[in-house]
Amino acid sequence: MKNKIPLFDIYYDHEEIDAITKTIKSGIWSGEGEEVKNLEKEFTDYIGTKYAAALNSGTSTLHSLLLAYGISSGDEVITTPFTFIATSNSALFVGAKPVFVDIEEENYGIDPYKINDAITDKTKAIMPIHYGGIGCKIKEIREIAKDNNIILIEDAAEALGATVNGEKIGTFGDSSSFSLCANKNITSGEGGLITTDSKEVYEKVKLIRSHGRSETNLYDHMMIGYNFRMSNITAAIARVQVKKVEEINEMRIRNARYLTEKLSKIEGIETLKEPQGYKSIFQLYTIRLKNETIRNKLMKYLSENGIHTKIYFPPVHLTTFYRNLFRYKGGEFPVAENLSKRVLSLPMFPALNKE
Repeated sequence: MKNKIPLFDIYYDHEEIDAITKTIKSGIWSGEGEEVKNLEKEFTDYIGTKYAAALNSGTSTLHSLLLAYGISSGDEVITTPFTFIATSNSALFVGAKPVFVDIEEENYGIDPYKINDAITDKTKAIMPIHYGGIGCKIKEIREIAKDNNIILIEDAAEALGATVNGEKIGTFGDSSSFSLCANKNITSGEGGLITTDSKEVYEKVKLIRSHGRSETNLYDHMMIGYNFRMSNITAAIARVQVKKVEEINEMRIRNARYLTEKLSKIEGIETLKEPQGYKSIFQLYTIRLKNETIRNKLMKYLSENGIHTKIYFPPVHLTTFYRNLFRYKGGEFPVAENLSKRVLSLPMFPALNKE
């Protein structure tokens, strides 16, 4: 077997190590220290929203946003079955029902032309994801949300720095969620941030992340909350990574273009074609094969040759948990199901080289 090529590899240097060391020596390791506050300020500067709040994971950000908007039992949240399960599970966390809408083939996002059929008087939010670093049809989805007076929460976990017509992902919705998990373009190991222009949502998320307690009196609790705080050490790493996000994204884009140039010449392999106005930051480099058999054979061949690949994503509605809970069957979301049998994500990270 040749030397193993991982699916992803973290890009860091002495700056992250220095930041960790400095924070450890400061003695302030826990949550809501100066590093957290500085991270939030720098993140708002980068995204362009009024507010950002740092939490301990991307999952926590989704959970907290739904709580902040008052979504609860009896409500419905429209989302996609072609995502990591945390997206739809966050609706279940607050007692709401996730309502799946099939995806479109171009960007792997929720198909905006299928959303209206899923809207009921119980629909309180639409929560699309931006798959693998490219924006979904977010402008169209925003118009649907606006027309129906529905909250729009962007799950932008995989798309920090991506744009649609020059506008950053994370600025289209009422609020947005970002992840700093280890396989994202920038990472602090774990972590997440919410962005919003709503002071009310921002203040509620800050309460939710720290047991619902007041910032002026730590033992006066205003509401039910959780321990979703980001540590000062985690924030120190994240601050350095945020400063590098454009550099990291450009390296990934360069590597993706090289792969596309080579792979597009091979019959039977489809690569991502960015629609006009869309800029992907290639959190994933996903190809499509003709069918599941060919995909699985290629996956096995690459594994035998030391190249790690992965399927992003098996449909959420066909997991054992969702089958048992909602009695889903195959065929209900045909585009997502078909693509999940054909997609394969190849290694993608800044340090990839032509060799």
